[in-house]
Amino acid sequence: MSDARAPLWRTSSYSKASGECVEVADNVGDVLIRDSEQREQGHITIPGHGWSMFLTTLKAPNS
Repeated sequence: MSDARAPLWRTSSYSKASGECVEVADNVGDVLIRDSEQREQGHITIPGHGWSMFLTTLKAPNS
């Protein structure tokens, strides 16, 4: 039986064909991040608002 709360992992569109990438998953307001080549090492959890601020900063033009 599948756990309905299991995170759905996705890779970056910038991922290499060999799979070298960081994966992310949404999980009840948080964002989970893991290394796609070392999934067994676990993940880190970032609050959703922190992830949003991180992405906004990356997309901001340089001043």
